Amino acid sequence: MDYNEITKELMKPEMMNLFIAALVIRIIIWILFALNIRKTLLLIKPENRCLLPSQVWGVAIPLFNIYWNFEVAKKLTDSINNEFYDRKIAVEEDPTLKVGRLYAWLFLASNIPVNSSLIIWVGLLSFVFFINYWIKISAIKKLLVKHNELKDQEVFEHED
Repeated sequence: MDYNEITKELMKPEMMNLFIAALVIRIIIWILFALNIRKTLLLIKPENRCLLPSQVWGVAIPLFNIYWNFEVAKKLTDSINNEFYDRKIAVEEDPTLKVGRLYAWLFLASNIPVNSSLIIWVGLLSFVFFINYWIKISAIKKLLVKHNELKDQEVFEHED
């Protein structure tokens, strides 16, 4: 197949519809991911946040998110560290930084137009780290919620 044949094949309505559907699904997933980060940030005291909850939506904007993933990885980790220090919760230092940065680098690499098979492999690896990052953030969110519940329970018991 030459370039013109490939272009004609990609421009068929079925292929365009498939591309648009895939893009919409991808954006919905990014929105759900941003919502998870936002909910986590809302559990962090405003003075401990290095990222505003409204700023996380950048991870759902195609192309801009290539850059913004790096910012979120760093600022979310700093916010979590600040909150854990403030609450005196002993956990690993920089709990989301490594997986967040790995995801950001792999996502960047998957958007560089090179050999198509390489893009597919890097894209799959990026997706694995994306899921891992999401799970890590969810675990932090659950830990913060649990800590809030214990703190509320302790306050309630002291009032009796």
